[in-house]
Amino acid sequence: MKEINWVQKLTSRKFWAALVGFVTALLVGFGLSESEVAQIAGIIMAGATLIAYIVGEGLVDAKRSGKEPGNGDSE
Repeated sequence: MKEINWVQKLTSRKFWAALVGFVTALLVGFGLSESEVAQIAGIIMAGATLIAYIVGEGLVDAKRSGKEPGNGDSE
């Protein structure tokens, strides 16, 4: 069985859209009001944006530190 690439998943807009769709359907099923469902979906998407940014910047920084001179490898 293949391992899940969590970095790719956490930075995927499709993953977050699917998650919001799933959570939204659950909340509607449990009888929450439209405004509550919209508020929770907004919170999830805000968190997703933050997570994707942090992971993405971390990947960029890791690649940059490995390729640019002055990273301490050859001093």
